[in-house]
Amino acid sequence: MKNYIYSTLLILIVFQLKAQSVLKLEDAVKIAFENNYDIKIAANNLKIDESNSSSGNAGMLPAINATIVNNNSIQNITQTQGDGSQKSLNGAKNIALNYGVGLDWTIFDGLKMFAKREQLKVLQKQGEAELKMTIFTKVSEVYSTYFNLVQQQQQLAAIDTAIVISNQRLTTAQNRFTIGKSSKLEVLNAQVDLNTDTSLQLVQLEMYQNTKLILNEILARDIATEFKVVDEISIDDKLVLQDLKALAVKQNAQLQAQILAKNSSELQLKQVKAGRYPTVKINSGYNFSHTEASLGFVTQSQGKGLTYGFSAELPIFNGFYQSRNEKIAKFQLDNANIVVQQQQKALESQLTSAFQSYQTNLQLTKIEEKNVFIAKQNLDITLAKFKIGTITPVEYRTAQSNYVQALVRFSNVQFQTKLHEISLKELSGSLGF
Repeated sequence: MKNYIYSTLLILIVFQLKAQSVLKLEDAVKIAFENNYDIKIAANNLKIDESNSSSGNAGMLPAINATIVNNNSIQNITQTQGDGSQKSLNGAKNIALNYGVGLDWTIFDGLKMFAKREQLKVLQKQGEAELKMTIFTKVSEVYSTYFNLVQQQQQLAAIDTAIVISNQRLTTAQNRFTIGKSSKLEVLNAQVDLNTDTSLQLVQLEMYQNTKLILNEILARDIATEFKVVDEISIDDKLVLQDLKALAVKQNAQLQAQILAKNSSELQLKQVKAGRYPTVKINSGYNFSHTEASLGFVTQSQGKGLTYGFSAELPIFNGFYQSRNEKIAKFQLDNANIVVQQQQKALESQLTSAFQSYQTNLQLTKIEEKNVFIAKQNLDITLAKFKIGTITPVEYRTAQSNYVQALVRFSNVQFQTKLHEISLKELSGSLGF
């Protein structure tokens, strides 16, 4: 009864898996583009950089302000006139009202504003590179998790094959026992092996379901969404290391971000050096004024008109502050250059290492594919001999295990090859999506 329940449960699970819709890789990538939280955050950060990249933020545009100042007072005033007489008034009201529009514009600051404008453009490009890097990272995660599911589906299929074979073996053993050609021990051993395969299937199903949860999480959708993936892992076996290196120099997002950071440091140095030059500002405005006084020679006055002028400032000595800032900016630029060189070497090393693993696994894939073919032939021959009773159950189980293990190894090496392919394309910036 227990075996019947297990078998029924597995049949229902397998039927449910087959009935699920197939999630294609390109659809998974599209969903990640639309939903993934890290991609959304990086996209918003880019929008911030785009908003900051403006002439006004660089200080190239004038500042225009409207102002109004109204001061009022009520006082008890006593005034002594020139002839010695005095005037007094309690509760004297005084009103002073000024309002107008003013303009302030820095027209020269040692070209600092132009360097700042270029730096803001570079920072915007850095934001684009960081968004691209986030997209590549997340798409790589989608690829890896997706093909992990493909691998696990293949292993489930291998275990299903093992269960079918084990059921055939059990049926044969029971028939042989019924007609007196084998002992009860052979039936029990066959039942134990079938139970072992069934347990492996349950464990594999759990791993498969957990990996589906991970992919749903990456896609930022309901983690309970049911789906299945394609049955095969397609491998690009035409990658060339030199081509990948050439692409990486131009397209690797992390390297491009470091190069842009170096460019930003160069522009920062220009801005610091601009502190040695004079700063010239112009100002202008149109103002209105109105005053009232309850006591005095002038009890009321008002005026309006244009004001304008300029100011210039030239630093002469500021405690070596300028020299210190220039030294720091040069050291920062030197560090940025070192980081770029470091990233170039690291990228070359990562590409070379991943390519070696990729080539090794390509060779292993061919070997394991042949092993599957050989193991299947061996299993077919063993099954035929087992049915006529010319080999022992142990030999039959060994042939069965060898076939299943060959399928699993072939699936594993395909997956590992695909992972190295994904890594190479991610590093070279050629991961298609």
